Amino acid sequence: MEKTVTEAINYRRSTRVYKSEPIDSLKVKQCLYQASLAPTSSNLQLWEFYHITDKTLLDQLAVACLNQNAAKTAQQLVVIVTRKDLWRQRAKANIEFLNKVYDKPNLEERWLKRKKMAIDYYQKLIPTIYTDVFGILGFIKYLVFQIVGLFRPVYRQTRLSDMRIVAHKSAALAAENFMLSMSAIGYDTCPMEGSDTLRVKQILALPRGAEINMVIGCGIRDEDKGIYGPRFRVPFEDVYFEK
Repeated sequence: MEKTVTEAINYRRSTRVYKSEPIDSLKVKQCLYQASLAPTSSNLQLWEFYHITDKTLLDQLAVACLNQNAAKTAQQLVVIVTRKDLWRQRAKANIEFLNKVYDKPNLEERWLKRKKMAIDYYQKLIPTIYTDVFGILGFIKYLVFQIVGLFRPVYRQTRLSDMRIVAHKSAALAAENFMLSMSAIGYDTCPMEGSDTLRVKQILALPRGAEINMVIGCGIRDEDKGIYGPRFRVPFEDVYFEK
């Protein structure tokens, strides 16, 4: 039986050593589909998910992941990739979707206004935020928005580095969806930041604009060696603030 959300969260641990028991690729793929349902900034979905089952690629990626046990013993690997460079295509896809959804006769005025507002967002605001030239335009926009921000609330994250962070935040939300989905069906994962990201990109033949968000080991935990120790968290009172 599939675990509840609370059960899946509590069961999930970063598993460092996996059994040699294979896992079902179709089930992992379904978990990745659920990852694609995660919230994402402006619904741009600037992510890609590479599901690695080929033994040769698994071995190459294990080396690129610094031969961590979580990579060496994984039955499969998932590489979460950000694609900030695809923002134009994803904005266009959103516009096409909106035109299709709202292409109805006798549409109410409130829906026509909503359609116009959404399309203006993707045709005007998104290009304003994402267009950049070697980081120069982004810095100019940053200065302008800081000045505007002296007089009213304004979106301030407009630099090239800011938009990279936005893409990685969205990708991390998708990664968590994936890991909890895996946990719910009794599969284990380990998100790894320790990797040679250039080599990972080369192994997967990724384009220049792609960036590695994380590599996730997948399998079934070795009950004796899989979890390195009891779960530790700083006291909740140290991180929870009610205002």
